[in-house]
Amino acid sequence: MNLPFTKHTLGNGLDVLLHEDHACPIVAVNVWYHVGSKNERPGHTGFAHLFEHLMFEGSQHHDRGFFQPLQGAGATLNGSTNADRTNYWEVVPTGALELALWMESDRMGYLLPALTEAKFSNQRDVVLNERRQNYENRPYGLAPMALLAALFPPEHPYHWATIGEIDDLKAVKLDEVHAFFRRYYHPANASLALAGDIDPDRVLDLVRQYFGELPPGERVEPVRVAASLSRDVRLQFEDRVELPRLYMAWVTPAMFAPDDADLDLSTDLLANGKTSRLYRRLVFEERIATDVSASQNSREMAGYAQITATAAPGHTLHELETAILEEIDRVASEGPTDIEIDRGRVQAESQFMFRLQTVGGFGGKSDQLNAYNVFIGDPDYFDRDLERYQTVTRASLRDATARYLDPARRVTLSIVPQGRAALAAPESALAVVA
Repeated sequence: MNLPFTKHTLGNGLDVLLHEDHACPIVAVNVWYHVGSKNERPGHTGFAHLFEHLMFEGSQHHDRGFFQPLQGAGATLNGSTNADRTNYWEVVPTGALELALWMESDRMGYLLPALTEAKFSNQRDVVLNERRQNYENRPYGLAPMALLAALFPPEHPYHWATIGEIDDLKAVKLDEVHAFFRRYYHPANASLALAGDIDPDRVLDLVRQYFGELPPGERVEPVRVAASLSRDVRLQFEDRVELPRLYMAWVTPAMFAPDDADLDLSTDLLANGKTSRLYRRLVFEERIATDVSASQNSREMAGYAQITATAAPGHTLHELETAILEEIDRVASEGPTDIEIDRGRVQAESQFMFRLQTVGGFGGKSDQLNAYNVFIGDPDYFDRDLERYQTVTRASLRDATARYLDPARRVTLSIVPQGRAALAAPESALAVVA
């Protein structure tokens, strides 16, 4: 990978990453804060995602919506929150770079004077409505919450969904929100990446001008909590759905840890795409499922692998479970074929390159520089990241599959139509979800 960049750290602790690319007259401005839902605690969840909303509502020197000035200058912008980080980005015409830097610096350093009770209450209602739309009122929407709650114990920071619990969101007070912001949203816990049509020396001067005076916050200690699952947890609940759906999940290694890449390729060959083993068997040949998918969900402290399949009319979740476990056992005992390994490596490389086609947005060059800087401490991790997939072998993939996709250490969740609990996989207890 040839992605030249420079890294600078301001006196207040802000990391600044600069990548020069004059192919288009645009600049990506990308800010990562090393805070997500894992930095919350039981009874006080949803704060990080709430701030994703609040930080678009204005700051001391621009006490209005964040979108209008930038979109008026021709920018696109967005933000997101997950368990491990919060990011905000803008892709602006070159001439609007200074505007974007000014606005990002103002909400980093001067958000709280403009964060009123009215704004807080309004955005909390927006988040509660988002939770209803994306989880409670969506078919199968509560499955992620039920899986996380079963995979990780109540005190573990991955036990709850990023959007937070209803009672916690309703109970939170404005002073708690202010304290959370002061703790995590400051230069010493942030990384700023600029990529595109820039003069690095001039841009670094602008960054110092707009961000250099912001006070550093206290050092944020890393969250380190081990995760493991020692038994087969079998759960079910009824939902307003037409077809039963089966979810199977396992606790797996953390992002970039040994076996993480092997499990990426393992879940791909099992159930991603029409050439995958489970799609061919369940959907194409036996026609017992309408769809099947799999993923290795890598996170900073621990990951989780997941396989999901929807039963075809006239077929049961027990059939799906039996077939899925048989295919996992084949991979765990025999390993993949050479063709599967080669295909997986090519897919990993193509997806890797696809993410880097743009300078900004989710997954662009600026976003990837920040990801490596925040999680690894080294923005220049591109070649080593890709190498993890190139060094996967049949034996290493087989062993990782056998070690982590263990039938005796998993969560099996059945979601069935209302009034048809008998369609759940055998021996399933009732899941409790908010």
